[in-house]
Amino acid sequence: MKLRTILLGAVATLAMTPALAQETGERGRNGQLNIIYWQAPSTLNPFLSGGTKEVESASLILEPLVRFNETGEMVPFLATEIPTVENGGVAEDYTSITWNLKEGVTWSDGSPLTAEDVVFTWEYCTHPEGGCAQSSYFDGVESVEAVDDTTVRVNFTEPKPFPYTAFVGSESPILQKAQFQDCLGSAAPGCTDANFGPIGTGPFVVTDFRPNDVIRLEANENYREEGKPAFATVNFKGGGDAAAAARSVLETGEYDYAWNLQLAPEVLDEMEAAGNGVVVAAFATSVERLHMNQTNADPSLGDMRSVYDDGNNPHPFLTDPRVGQAMSMAIDRQLLVDIGYGEGGRVTCNVLPAPEAYASTANDDCVNFDMEGAMALLDEAGWTDEDGDGVREKDGQRLSVLFQTSTNAVRQDAQAIIKQFWNELGIEVELRNVDASVFFGGDPGSPDTFQKFYADVEMYTNNFAGVDPEAYMANWACSRIPTPERQWQGENIQRFCSEEYDALVRKMSNTADLEERGNLAKQMNDMLMQSYSLIPLVWRGNPAAHVNSLGGVRMNDWDSELWNIADWYRIQE
Repeated sequence: MKLRTILLGAVATLAMTPALAQETGERGRNGQLNIIYWQAPSTLNPFLSGGTKEVESASLILEPLVRFNETGEMVPFLATEIPTVENGGVAEDYTSITWNLKEGVTWSDGSPLTAEDVVFTWEYCTHPEGGCAQSSYFDGVESVEAVDDTTVRVNFTEPKPFPYTAFVGSESPILQKAQFQDCLGSAAPGCTDANFGPIGTGPFVVTDFRPNDVIRLEANENYREEGKPAFATVNFKGGGDAAAAARSVLETGEYDYAWNLQLAPEVLDEMEAAGNGVVVAAFATSVERLHMNQTNADPSLGDMRSVYDDGNNPHPFLTDPRVGQAMSMAIDRQLLVDIGYGEGGRVTCNVLPAPEAYASTANDDCVNFDMEGAMALLDEAGWTDEDGDGVREKDGQRLSVLFQTSTNAVRQDAQAIIKQFWNELGIEVELRNVDASVFFGGDPGSPDTFQKFYADVEMYTNNFAGVDPEAYMANWACSRIPTPERQWQGENIQRFCSEEYDALVRKMSNTADLEERGNLAKQMNDMLMQSYSLIPLVWRGNPAAHVNSLGGVRMNDWDSELWNIADWYRIQE
């Protein structure tokens, strides 16, 4: 595949002649920008959904204090600079960090951004009844205080050697207090006007939001950078499938930018050959993985289906690491890469594949496809096919799983391949796919979201913003398990719970030495891998495509792909 690839922050750029350089000019000079995300956003409030499509669409409107650029470096957005111990912004004992807001920044309604908005955002996401999807970013935060109108101090419960989590990255932006102050706690999901049309400091303003369909935006006339954004309006279309999205950019030019083109390599190559656009990709931390439900997903359980109950509602067999290990050994990961990803994917045995300092080598055996070994392991664990129907049993329990994922051509191919492997292993598999807009949506009333996990196994990709994995690895703490009380929000999707793991999470939050932080991250990764509650498959580059006439795109997998959309422009020939 002819990918212009960014590998772990090493940027591959295209040489550009002076004639194609961006011309300065008035805001909105380049007319309309057409973007297609075939997984349509269901909300524009990233605190109410962990889905990438929600976080990235919201990033056109809402901004954090700091973003990560395409090389993983922190870049001030609403803050004046990155606080450090050396410049006095981080306390010498690491118990606080002080942020200074840029002077004169206003919300799109013209009102000033103040420290009170930052304080409120912390109150909003940490409300015990709110079910905030990004609460791990505020782990260890004791309080947030407004020192003055443009100064915010974040105080930690104990020394926090890596203090750049709260309000950093696309998953932790600032909300306007005036708009959301009546939306705290259990009231949050019901604030439709605010959730569908947040007032932001970013380059664009929402003019129309239709959930699971289309977003229309216009340039923010109060945006702080003169002459930006170059586009007057944005048509952000959702729905369809990856193939249609890719075709609409690479072949027809109907859209300028298409996201998440998880398609077979030869399909993208053929489309790119039309000459209308290019495929681009970035590798950072995205991993296609299997989550193995650690709770019982039997529909007969009613309200207790897939509910973690302090270990009293375990899955009938997926809590046995030997079963998960056998299921992992029976998957030919390289085949999944070859068929579904090409140069846009690599086999991985870790949920944390990068940065290099955090990547473990303890699980590398997973690269070896070993069906015979998998069969022997299940035999040893007592799972045998006594009646000759091809399905292993033990104590009256059949090895039978419902395997779900989002509707996507590559994922459906992967499902079919994995099903064939598992059938050969002696496991009965029912496949199910759910429209991506629903699967990754945050509707607490829907039975089909990935958070509710009304299945035994589910497959999708996740990653984290930035280069430090502290908040990401904290996602598998016991407190992060989605529950009805939290309106099914939470990041610990497979319901893994370990006191030993939680202790490592706490230890990492108190460790400053970078080498030791790397060791702790590896230990947490290895504990997850060796529990087989989570089975990594493919380290994914995030492929996207844009037309040749779109300039300024800097592919980024450490933050929102749209992180620098204020700098995008139309190349004038």
